[in-house]
Amino acid sequence: MGFDKIDLNILRELQQDSSLTNQELADRVGLSASPCLRRVKALEESGVIDRSVTLLDEKKLGLKLTAFIQISMDRHTPDRFEVFESLLESYPEVKSCNLVTGQSADYLLEVVVEDMERYQEFLLGRLTRIAGVTGVHSSFLLRRIINRTSLPLDHLV
Repeated sequence: MGFDKIDLNILRELQQDSSLTNQELADRVGLSASPCLRRVKALEESGVIDRSVTLLDEKKLGLKLTAFIQISMDRHTPDRFEVFESLLESYPEVKSCNLVTGQSADYLLEVVVEDMERYQEFLLGRLTRIAGVTGVHSSFLLRRIINRTSLPLDHLV
C-alpha cells in the first residue's frame, strides 16, 4: 500500500491520540471531514490501523512490579510452542510474549503484577508448571526510560 503525506499525517496523529474525533483529525491534517473519514476507513480496511486502545497507567492501578522473563523450552516443536503460547494468552499479567533468537532463551515475556508476592505466585504457581518450560530467568524494571506506543513512519516518505 502506498502512503502519501496526508496518510502519514493521519497515522502520526492517531498514534498520538486515537480518541480524536474525525473533525479534529481532519483539521489537524488539513482535510475536510468526509475525505478524512474515507482515508481512515481505508487504512483500517487495509490492516495498517490494527486497532484503537486506551492506555492505562500501571502504577495508578497498583501494578508496581514489571518483570522481563526469559523462558527456555525443552523441545523446539510447533506443538510444544503452541501449547505454551495458548496458555500464556489466558494470563492477564502477561503484557507481551515474544519468540526470540540470539539468546539462550526461546521466549521473552513482559509481566506486570502488584508486587513480589504476586510475582512469586505467578512464577511458581503457573509459569514454571507449563509443560516444556525448563529455564526461567527474571529481570526487574527499575525505571522506564522510553515507553513509546507509536511506530516510526519516516521510512515511508
